[in-house]
Amino acid sequence: MIKFLDLHKINARFEVQFQEQFKKFLKSGHYILGDQVALFESNYAKYCGTKHCIGISNGLDALILIFKAYKVLGKLKENDEVIVPANTYIASILPVIHNGLTPVFVEPDKETYNISTLEIEKHITPNTKAILAVHLYGQLANMKAINTIAKKHNLLVIEDAAQAHGAINENGKKAGNLSDVAAFSFYPSKNLGALGDGGAVTTNNDVLAETIKKLRNYGASKKYVNELIGFNNRLDEIQAVFLNIKLKKLDEDNTIRRYIAKRYLSELNNEKVKLPFYNNALDHIFHLFVVLVEDREGFINYLKENQIETLIHYPIAPHQQDALKDYASLNLPITEHIHKTIVSLPISPVMNEKEVTKIINTINLY
Repeated sequence: MIKFLDLHKINARFEVQFQEQFKKFLKSGHYILGDQVALFESNYAKYCGTKHCIGISNGLDALILIFKAYKVLGKLKENDEVIVPANTYIASILPVIHNGLTPVFVEPDKETYNISTLEIEKHITPNTKAILAVHLYGQLANMKAINTIAKKHNLLVIEDAAQAHGAINENGKKAGNLSDVAAFSFYPSKNLGALGDGGAVTTNNDVLAETIKKLRNYGASKKYVNELIGFNNRLDEIQAVFLNIKLKKLDEDNTIRRYIAKRYLSELNNEKVKLPFYNNALDHIFHLFVVLVEDREGFINYLKENQIETLIHYPIAPHQQDALKDYASLNLPITEHIHKTIVSLPISPVMNEKEVTKIINTINLY
């Protein structure tokens, strides 16, 4: 069976280093917000090209704290509208709702599946205060256009970069440094994945960074001095140990993913399988390689019979989830069609040529 994602194989490459650093971590006796978190924050800020990186417990919490910080700083208030992509994972929407803000769902571009900048303009009202741009599947949203729109209407821009670690725009700037502030997830399956939950916020805004630092740690600027009504949302020290090791190989891994994607795009030839848009730029790190197939169930079963594992990202659109039933009446046909037909093919830095060839040949015979 060709696994969709072999996490054990991915992490086995680092096992010796993991064990060496774990022993040092254990001996340090410092297990919360220690040297390794500080080192990772420095390393990842440098990698993204931002002034600040704040280690957070996970990607969802990173977004929650961003919106909370903007409320603390008076940039957002209850019921303010936030433009969000309709085609995304529910984790992009929940932080908006958790902060008492109103998500405004916008259809995706039919080519990239990322939020449509033409549609953003149509949904802006006097209550709109922010745009949440999600770099879905590892491909950068159209940040140049989004930032232009935001400047025109005086809106905040927040990146959900949970799937885009290392994606680079046409000017050489990386995901996490293309907006006012960005949230990352280091969930184990991400291109930069921890061995458990983890996340981060990156920004060039000093005041925002300081506010988020306080919020993640009980609202405290120093121990037992609580200035804000905060949370416990700190990146775990041991996950920082693992992330510091894996960060060094991220660009190399992303290059391998792009190579596999290019093979898929050039060699897959089946009219029943719609391939994703890609223009050979560095703005896509192929966290996922997604295709659209009308008979999704038949396609998935066919691949399973041929020992190829797939996943669906994501089977139910956020506005159609029971949790968001207040938005069930929305008319979002493009989003709904994507969620009904999308299939993710295996793609990872530990796949070999033989496996990629088998997947290509099998799909071409479907």
